[in-house]
Amino acid sequence: MTDAQARRIICKLGTNLLTSGTDRLDPAVLESVVRQVAELRLAGVQVTVVTSGAVTAGQARVGATRTRTSVGARQALAAIGQAQLVQRYDSLLQRYGLTAAQALITRGDVTERRGYLNVRNTLLRLLQYGVVPIVNENDVVADEELRGGAFGENDALSALIANLIDADLLILLSDVGGVYEQDPRVCPEARLIPILRDPMSMMGAAGDVGERSRGGMRAKLEAARRASAGGTDVVIASGREPDVITRVAGGEQLGTLIPADTTVRDSRERWLLAGLHNGEGLELDSGAVQALVEQGRSLLPAGVVGVRGEFERGDVIQLYDPQNRPIAVGISNYSSVEAAKIRGKKSSEILDALGYYYGSSVVHRNNLALLPVTD
Repeated sequence: MTDAQARRIICKLGTNLLTSGTDRLDPAVLESVVRQVAELRLAGVQVTVVTSGAVTAGQARVGATRTRTSVGARQALAAIGQAQLVQRYDSLLQRYGLTAAQALITRGDVTERRGYLNVRNTLLRLLQYGVVPIVNENDVVADEELRGGAFGENDALSALIANLIDADLLILLSDVGGVYEQDPRVCPEARLIPILRDPMSMMGAAGDVGERSRGGMRAKLEAARRASAGGTDVVIASGREPDVITRVAGGEQLGTLIPADTTVRDSRERWLLAGLHNGEGLELDSGAVQALVEQGRSLLPAGVVGVRGEFERGDVIQLYDPQNRPIAVGISNYSSVEAAKIRGKKSSEILDALGYYYGSSVVHRNNLALLPVTD
């Protein structure tokens, strides 16, 4: 990745990085981030920042003590902190003649394709204006992040944005140097992996979620897989490395690179890959996996062996192979309750099982996008 190649970049910042491990935002970290973003933007690179830190900023503003027990209290603190957070970014960007624009996004905003396209068009227009979008999960109305759901401290959101705006590069900044063969906090001698082509292969070595962070390496690996599947290079690196954003954007090898999948994706597949969810989906047998991956077929109920979570007809869900790996995403023709009733049955038995019929497939091939799987 070179500066000439990466013309549209997303930089994701987590709470641990922005606070330097304290209970307050670190002004020096914010100033460093904004300076680097400004340097890239003034050089013609379009930069979007996906940031955490709203709850922390709200706590500092009203003098509240840190708590993770009350989701309602944290939503209120997020509402206070969002204003404080974007004001800091905007004030710092103004020093360089740049403007910040706040974009608060929830899962529901992009579940429907129309909403997805609306968010995409808005972000692309902001970039055309030369503005720096400051994106965060809207915790005031969506509490999955505050409950510790699969959004993972905005990691999944950054992958969503990467697919939304066709980003060249996603930089996931962490408090560790990248992806290691083992958890470096447990094994100091663990070696850094400079290039990782199958991020899911390292899930077992990923450490646990930190005290302040809702993400951790597991969330970053899942986000990297989703973004790279959509055609975006991903770098996981230490946010404490001097000038890490400009150096990575300039092509310097820092942290771990997860190269983009070279598969050409149409706009509908990118929308499917961009979906935010909490792992809802269907578990498949090996025959169904082969039919989807090797033969390009639809998913029939006979190949479904299990149902995960709750979802409605028309929701975007994940499809899992027998090794517990998500291999595809798609729009379900049946709800989770209905899928549980027809799993393992022939398509001709759906009407008898349910009393109604939404089609012979649980997920039609035209509404499905495969994820790369490496053995």
